[in-house]
Amino acid sequence: MLQVAFIRQHLQEVKDRLAVRNFKEDGIVDRVIALDDERKKWQSEFEEIQAKVNSTSKEIGQLIAKKEAELAEKLRVEVAEHKSQLPSITDKLIAVEKNLLDEILKLPNLPHSSVPAGKTPEDNQLVREGGTKPTLPEGSFPHWELAKKYDLINFDLGNKLTGSGFPVYKGKGAKLQRALIQYFLDYNINAGYTEYLPPHMVNEATAYGTGQLPDKEGQMYYVPIDGLYLIPTAEVPVTNIYRDEIVKENDLPIKMTAYTPCFRREAGSYGKDVRGLNRVHQFDKVEIIQLVDPAKSYEVLEEMVIHVEKLLQSLQLPYRILRLCGGDMGFTSSLTYDFEVYSAAQDKWLEVSSVSNFETFQTNRMKIRYKDSNGKMQLVHSLNGSSLALPRIVAALLENNQVAEGILLPEVLKTYFGAKLIS
Repeated sequence: MLQVAFIRQHLQEVKDRLAVRNFKEDGIVDRVIALDDERKKWQSEFEEIQAKVNSTSKEIGQLIAKKEAELAEKLRVEVAEHKSQLPSITDKLIAVEKNLLDEILKLPNLPHSSVPAGKTPEDNQLVREGGTKPTLPEGSFPHWELAKKYDLINFDLGNKLTGSGFPVYKGKGAKLQRALIQYFLDYNINAGYTEYLPPHMVNEATAYGTGQLPDKEGQMYYVPIDGLYLIPTAEVPVTNIYRDEIVKENDLPIKMTAYTPCFRREAGSYGKDVRGLNRVHQFDKVEIIQLVDPAKSYEVLEEMVIHVEKLLQSLQLPYRILRLCGGDMGFTSSLTYDFEVYSAAQDKWLEVSSVSNFETFQTNRMKIRYKDSNGKMQLVHSLNGSSLALPRIVAALLENNQVAEGILLPEVLKTYFGAKLIS
């Protein structure tokens, strides 16, 4: 959530930076300023009347001590008149504050100065590529055929049990999931991240804190009887661990990692691009989250990008890193890098991770603060990234590593999976 004080002080800059996102509703920014002016007016009037009540009440006490009852009674009437105005002003103040918050929540985060202009994924900026695209043998298969051939994933059974987009992993397919999750967690823990195992459902306040509400309400599964949401990512519960907390400056950065299943409705998704594991409603993901000193957040962002890049290199997958353009960034992000791996059998790039800096957009909602060296209260910056999302990693591992004998897994997974070959 943007801060009103920043909007007031940098009005044109805010509009210019929102334009990089192709955000057309400039009127919202102007309404925020107008509503804040109205809020200040009612706040000032409330405080002015309250000050009169306080000073007059004090004066009444002094008159009573002097036994000047008649004058004291006259002032009591004035106090009553002043007090009678306060409920109406309070109601107006509450109403304008609600309207102000409603308008602010419509504003996305401001893009960083390095975010390229653009509207679609085609406008994203290639940062670098790594790895080597494999040359597959004749008669190679896409991952959904390989999953069937080696009895790893049953998409039809998932459809029977739940519905489309809920695959069932079986045998070596389930074991590969566990191996990847454990490897990703160990990799993150060795880099200084503390592991958490959070709830897989959250309340409205938690979903609001990281910006899923009200922006992504239609994309989350909701349990109305309990008022809970199934999490779309571990970022939601884990970042909220520090909601409404004042952390110590010496404790920054706070580095957290978690494995969770993730649930996303993916409403409107259909066609060949959603086949197999390309787009599912339930999937496993390991996440990394950091809360950091604002002065260091972009340095930390680059460190997190390198962290994910080295993880992909260890899996020997061809990858590329993209800096997302303004029109393709998420609502809450200030700068996002996407990682894609090359899927040889499908001849396409598949997104497997997003690493983002949210600056104070989330922490302002969650009130995660620290005292700086001057004793001033500051909001920390929050960052997160996938490290990694499993479905498309599994798709690329199966497709890119198919040989005559089966699926030849990268060396780094041998200890976790217990073998190098799926056959």
